[in-house]
Amino acid sequence: MSQFMVEFALPAEITEEFTVRIPLQRLKVNELMENGKLITYALSFDRQKLWCVVKAQTEFEVMEIVSEFPLINFMDPTITELMFNNIVSLRMPLFSLN
Repeated sequence: MSQFMVEFALPAEITEEFTVRIPLQRLKVNELMENGKLITYALSFDRQKLWCVVKAQTEFEVMEIVSEFPLINFMDPTITELMFNNIVSLRMPLFSLN
């Protein structure tokens, strides 16, 4: 299974149609993260770029996944296959039963 970085260019002007879809977008993102298809999801401070890392076999599969985003009609994606993606995960300390 490969990982792909997807960079989205967002519209300069945010419309009401865009805004009302944001809660649906968050629900879809949470669902994809829970299913392990979406590894990361990040928005730039100026709200002009959005990035996510998608776990998939092919670029076509990535397009199928991101096409489920409720905001996809407002975003212009660029997909890049990653050689690697190092991330820091929060680890809970092991508890001793002694």
